Amino acid sequence: MNKTAAMLLMCGAAAAQAQTSVTLYGIVDAAVVGESGGSAGHVAKVTSGAASASRIGFRGTEDLGNGLAAIFTLETGTRIDTGEVDAAGAIFNRQAFVGLKGRFGTVAIGRQFTPYHTTLVNVVDPFGTSYAGRAGNLFPDSGTNVRTSNTITYAMPRSRGIDAELAYSAGEQADSSAGRQFGGAIGYTAGPLAVRLAYNSKNSDVAASAGTAAIDRSQGRNLLLGASYQLGRIRLHAGYGVDKGDNSAPLANAGNPYGGVKPTASTDGRELLLGFSAPAGPGNLMFSAMHKDDRTGFDQDAGAWGVAYLVPLSKRTGVYGAYGHVRNRNGAGYTVGNNTESGSGSTGYNLGLRHTF
Repeated sequence: MNKTAAMLLMCGAAAAQAQTSVTLYGIVDAAVVGESGGSAGHVAKVTSGAASASRIGFRGTEDLGNGLAAIFTLETGTRIDTGEVDAAGAIFNRQAFVGLKGRFGTVAIGRQFTPYHTTLVNVVDPFGTSYAGRAGNLFPDSGTNVRTSNTITYAMPRSRGIDAELAYSAGEQADSSAGRQFGGAIGYTAGPLAVRLAYNSKNSDVAASAGTAAIDRSQGRNLLLGASYQLGRIRLHAGYGVDKGDNSAPLANAGNPYGGVKPTASTDGRELLLGFSAPAGPGNLMFSAMHKDDRTGFDQDAGAWGVAYLVPLSKRTGVYGAYGHVRNRNGAGYTVGNNTESGSGSTGYNLGLRHTF
């Protein structure tokens, strides 16, 4: 009986372990970064996360039966150049959510990526918003356009090539809708083609506080249409964005990096991207060209292009080089950044090493 009981306990423990799993994962990325063309002149530095933000994360799931599972993700950003966390006062600043996943789709609550950002990463940008040539040099891909706190999301399972997601972020301001944000995306995938339309809307009002009056601003809205197509060995990418309203397209570097005419964030703009990724020799080549059309009275347009080459040394480790350039007009203030930095000038390059685990 004792042997039978022990065997039953061992089987039960094994079954419980099979039903629950926690995965430790991460990325370690360091690069030499050069920037020029700004008021600071030429800047050379060692930085963390030029290709992919360095991170450590925990991802878990528990089988609840009947096709239902509990899920969670806790992910913190780290700086390989200094050993610090990449956001002061935060632990799991990149992602922190818990949810349920089943036949109905996935519902999650916490700090999460926006549908706008996931569309830019997965469909529009051949760089995946990484390296010096990233779409975020001209497209509004910073701050709350990337991820939001206090967020509830729903993602439907893909059916006949169609999938969709919704996101709502509570502003949590007393008697005010300041900080409230919502968005969504719908996509279609069939064979080599992927098309996705994303929308983002945020309230940038400033709520009243003791001795301070409320500030009303227009609603910031972003619309992004993206497509990619696998043509033989080449993956083609395209994206078109429309931004309207206050804080719809904040400058990645809000200071004045060039001197002269002060750059002003556009409240009525359009962006266009065309690019590709393709195997070339031992690695993968990425390229894109972009245009920013500022339709405000400032007419601060910009053009940009970028190229990157990633060579895998193994399934987990690779070396890369990237170059990006922005041409600003009429005092525009767009800079060449990378996955973790906004950049300080009109030209930038990255030479780095990335390892995933």
